[in-house]
Amino acid sequence: MALWHLKSLKKPTGGKLSRNRKKMRMDRGSMPVDTRIGKAHVARKRSKGGNFKLRMSSAEFANVADPKTGKIKKAKIVTVKDNKANPHFVRRNIITKGAVIETDMGLARVTSRPGQDGIVNAILVEGKK
Repeated sequence: MALWHLKSLKKPTGGKLSRNRKKMRMDRGSMPVDTRIGKAHVARKRSKGGNFKLRMSSAEFANVADPKTGKIKKAKIVTVKDNKANPHFVRRNIITKGAVIETDMGLARVTSRPGQDGIVNAILVEGKK
């Protein structure tokens, strides 16, 4: 199933708009990837211009940067604590950019886009005591 990201066929007044071209393959979108916690799985999808995106459907570890020491360590993801994109993502453990995840190093905020980058990068917000 594909999503089409096109202009509406209606004017703000309610009148009909006529199209200046037909639908094209580049206008087609794709379903969102809900990156969950589990054994890492990444799929490679072709995008416009022959480029590709790495779509991560599940992640087990995150690259967590500690701003105090400047070091980056690989940390195991325990659970999702907060997600500004959608509050329902917390109970479903879906990781998106900006989500706060609990790792074995402490709480960290995700800075990458796992559904498009294929990796989970995060910055430590609150370290373990």
